[in-house]
Amino acid sequence: MALVTNPVLPGFHPDPCICRAGDEFFLATSTFEWWPGVRIHRSRDLVNWEHAAYALTRREQLDMRGNAPSGGVWAPALSHADGRFWLIYSDVKGFNGAFKDVTNYLVTAERVEGPWSDPVVLNRSGFDPSLFHDEDGRKWLLNQLWDPRPGRHPFAGIVLQEYDARAGRLLGEPVNIFRGSPLRVTEGPHLYKRDGWYWLVTAEGGTGREHAVTVARSRAITGPYEVHPQNPILTADQRPELALQKAGHGSFVQGPAGDWYLAHLCARPRGEHGRCILGRETALQALDWPEGDWPRLRGGGNSPAETVEVRGAGDATGAAGEAQAQPYRPRFRDEFDGAALHPEWNTLREPAEESWLSLAERPGWLRLRGRYSLRCDFEQSLAGVRLTHHRCVARTRLDFQPRGWWQTAGLAWYYCGMQHIYLEVGGDDAGGRVLRVRVTDLAKDLGPAMEIALPPSGPLRLEARMRDGELRFAWAPDGGEWQAVPGVFDATIISDERMRDGDLWGFTGGYAVLCAQNSGPGEAPADFDWFEIVSENESENEV
Repeated sequence: MALVTNPVLPGFHPDPCICRAGDEFFLATSTFEWWPGVRIHRSRDLVNWEHAAYALTRREQLDMRGNAPSGGVWAPALSHADGRFWLIYSDVKGFNGAFKDVTNYLVTAERVEGPWSDPVVLNRSGFDPSLFHDEDGRKWLLNQLWDPRPGRHPFAGIVLQEYDARAGRLLGEPVNIFRGSPLRVTEGPHLYKRDGWYWLVTAEGGTGREHAVTVARSRAITGPYEVHPQNPILTADQRPELALQKAGHGSFVQGPAGDWYLAHLCARPRGEHGRCILGRETALQALDWPEGDWPRLRGGGNSPAETVEVRGAGDATGAAGEAQAQPYRPRFRDEFDGAALHPEWNTLREPAEESWLSLAERPGWLRLRGRYSLRCDFEQSLAGVRLTHHRCVARTRLDFQPRGWWQTAGLAWYYCGMQHIYLEVGGDDAGGRVLRVRVTDLAKDLGPAMEIALPPSGPLRLEARMRDGELRFAWAPDGGEWQAVPGVFDATIISDERMRDGDLWGFTGGYAVLCAQNSGPGEAPADFDWFEIVSENESENEV
């Protein structure tokens, strides 16, 4: 037995889909416009999790150039059957106004590490698809049905359609099997078979504070489905004192000892506005599920617990015979000595290519060639690492000699093109170098907060230090002392909630990014010698 502290995957890891293959457990989470697509973690005990793979690593599987911020891969569904992994995912091209422009795909692989197949196009009827493998060998696609017609509720229910795996196509017509409970906003379906019942697990209430997990059941796969008498089985709605908010969008798995667990998304607010800088995260809850009865949270109630006991977690044992949960990435350092980017790094909308990102041209350095601005939805020279702690320090060493004001590079706290805080090195009109902080909030460029003259040449060190909702910057000449950049910046603008203040939608989370831009003639590559991000318990260690 082991104690797990939630979230098990902190930082931007939303919409978890959990499955079991043999003695191993796998969690797939949404990646939206970040590349590669669909991050998958592995565990042998539900306690200790490690990065296993990204499923979508080729343009043939996912082409997101031009996708809107928070478009791209929504709510992947991972399953294991017939000796293969099956992954269903949405690519959302746009979600403006009444419409959701989306295509749903299927890829498969014998091993979670891949190679994953080219995609099969399934449908465009809505988002959050999943695949159910029935006991008789038949396979069924489920997805949320989106209805953009005036006067209709756009969340029109959950539709079911049979999938022929050999032919690679859907059969017959979709059937609307569940129009939702009174909570509405019904999405994120997962189907299970147990004790002669089909159990339908959905997300309801919306992705904000009202989010919830709903369970319904039926003797027939096509329904009718009756809703859990104590619906919802999980929510943090109307419980502002809880540390884990936005609890919802869940999936079930049978644990090491045969009991059941619920993986779900959550978020942890910070600051006076209650904004979630790290985005939506993955948590785990224990279930009681007696034969033939309804599943419920172990211990009663429907509120998410911060600590959960996992029974039978004995693969990683301590002196007392209990599995010991390991902290999730309290320190990440990259010397850029490898042939490819470490899996902690993500790029935007497209894979890293030698034309703009190289680890070989200057061995031991990450070289970025500047392209479009941070506001652009197409070509950006940017690589980022998820923020996983509310108190952390990120540092890097940058060698960059801009030819003019049109060339910039540096370190940013980034949510999307409409929300970021950028510590940038750029040129000035006299041929020198300057340091600026550029804030973009609610899609408005607030301009540089100040301009600091830098040494005319030579590497620099840059630092971003976050303490809950406050962000401070510093810089240092190579071999010199750190110098504080004036000002305290609001890190909480890196959040879904701040996007909603501007009547904008966002579903991702905060990143520390290295980036470079070029809007004029000539080339000035930005070379980064190393990068490190350290959580609070180690943050005073000098780099």
